[in-house]
Amino acid sequence: MNNMFSKAAIWVVIALVLFTVFKQFDGRTLAGGATPIPYSDFLDEVKAKQIREAVIEDRTIVATTNDGKRIKTAVTYLDRGLIGDLINNGVKFDVKQPEEQSFLSQVFISWFPMLLLIGVWVFFMRQMQGGGKGGAFSFGRSKARMLDEASNTVTFADVAGCDEAKEEVQELVDFLRDPTKFQKLGGRIPRGVLMVGPPGTGKTLLARAIAGEAKVPFFTISGSDFVEMFVGVGASRVRDMFENAKKHSPCIIFIDEIDAVGRHRGAGMGGGNDEREQTLNQLLVEMDGFEANSGVIVIAATNRADVLDKALLRPGRFDRQVMVGLPDIRGREQILYVHMRKVPIAPDVKADILARGTPGFSGADLANLVNEAALFAARRNKRLVEMQDFEDAKDKIVMGPERKSAVMREEERRNTAFHESGHAVVAKLLPKADPVHKVTIMPRGYALGLTWQLPEHDRVNMYKDKMLEEIAILFGGRIAEEIFMHQMSTGASNDFERATKLARAMVTRYGMSETLGTMVYEDSEQDAYFGRMTSKTVSEATQQKVDTEIRSILDAQYALSRRLLEENKEKVEIMANALLEWETLDADQVNDIMEGREPRPPKAGIPTKRSASDNTSGGVSPNATAPA
Repeated sequence: MNNMFSKAAIWVVIALVLFTVFKQFDGRTLAGGATPIPYSDFLDEVKAKQIREAVIEDRTIVATTNDGKRIKTAVTYLDRGLIGDLINNGVKFDVKQPEEQSFLSQVFISWFPMLLLIGVWVFFMRQMQGGGKGGAFSFGRSKARMLDEASNTVTFADVAGCDEAKEEVQELVDFLRDPTKFQKLGGRIPRGVLMVGPPGTGKTLLARAIAGEAKVPFFTISGSDFVEMFVGVGASRVRDMFENAKKHSPCIIFIDEIDAVGRHRGAGMGGGNDEREQTLNQLLVEMDGFEANSGVIVIAATNRADVLDKALLRPGRFDRQVMVGLPDIRGREQILYVHMRKVPIAPDVKADILARGTPGFSGADLANLVNEAALFAARRNKRLVEMQDFEDAKDKIVMGPERKSAVMREEERRNTAFHESGHAVVAKLLPKADPVHKVTIMPRGYALGLTWQLPEHDRVNMYKDKMLEEIAILFGGRIAEEIFMHQMSTGASNDFERATKLARAMVTRYGMSETLGTMVYEDSEQDAYFGRMTSKTVSEATQQKVDTEIRSILDAQYALSRRLLEENKEKVEIMANALLEWETLDADQVNDIMEGREPRPPKAGIPTKRSASDNTSGGVSPNATAPA
């Protein structure tokens, strides 16, 4: 609000100044309302004794005729007989001296255009530079914002799922509270701590918790706040930030997304004059240069540690790197408890079950899960957030929102039901496969149906027998279409793509082929199993052997999947009919079918089959199976 008021005030002042200057150059009010006439006509009027009175001011004559009409004309100093003509013809006249302007007024009027241009330039430069607090020319001032104890209430109790990282940074808090504990043994606290991890894992939250626990001044700034369009501005801001920090030492400086300014030097187009490189050089000097910065601890966060300059990572600058990775199942449970404190939770909500069902979720993802569940409960006019709301929120985040407006023909619904039943039955029959969590033919996102498996434990490594079973599960959908619907659809395209990538990775990257042995046949800095780019470095003859081995793996698992489905046709049909009736089956209903029992009805609050008029097909969207 204050910023808007200041901008409006600037424009009002400029408008007033312009109005005043224009009024200075405006015509005199003395001649207002008078009719202009030629000077010769004025002389004729004087000689005809038609002028009653006149006023002469600064080469202008304003006269009043006998009939009360006001006229004006310009006069020249060369007409020396004008006064005599006025006297001889009985005209009453007066001569007024022009008002003399002061020296300051003359200087102001003369220099006003230049001052106006300078003022406009300063105004726009300030807007372009973000409007620093120190005035229009405060480009080199640091934009770091200092947080005190009152404005930062985050503590370690608000951070969960990264116990090892908390232990690493706990030493910083202990040192800031009691430096003698480390100094009496000759120890030196790290001058810099670099927190590295994927997005959403809580790096910034952990830094705020450090400041909240230590109760010391906390300067926070983003890496992009240093670099501007003018060379040298970033370096000046770095100097100013450390000077302010020294005045408040001991304190903490937190630089978020430091990769914006700390990338490898020498890659810029400007050479040594590049603004980003000069900023980085100044940061290196301030962190560990000729003058020591005692009492100032720098904490930085990034998810791109691989692009940082080596001089920035050496001991003495960032002595310690703290990995803040994705939480494990226990960490996810703790994070859920932290976020659940903010919403009313029903007694049936089990954080451990939700943690097991959210592998790969970051802290930000889990916070979003709790928020989406609260929104679901609010839309349903509930007072408490129930487990079903969390399940719906998880489905929406992982699979996308339900496409309830999609209308599917009955034949397509049957084909999708058998397709997903094929995935689920094969997954239940294979011993190493992850448990089936849910099977649905409700269209979500780009998928017409989905079979969702959840691991019992966090996955660290992939093993050959489990990878082979996963390929067989992926083939189960197409095989079920062939056996029960006697047709093939495009819904299995994604299944085939994933199965082929997995088999190729086993042969070319992981040495899981008995024929080709333990040799890497594709070189890449990234992993082929997760769908990343690879480069082939083998001959055509070897490539043919690779393709033959991949084909052998796929054919063997295809045959295994077909045999399992042909031996359990009755279970596939029961599951497909249940999906056509209820559209979604949970783990308990799937277990009932596999154990030969009648599947139990859906739990209260879970929607059942929609009417045929509500179903639609939004084009050729592939079916999907989602093993975790």
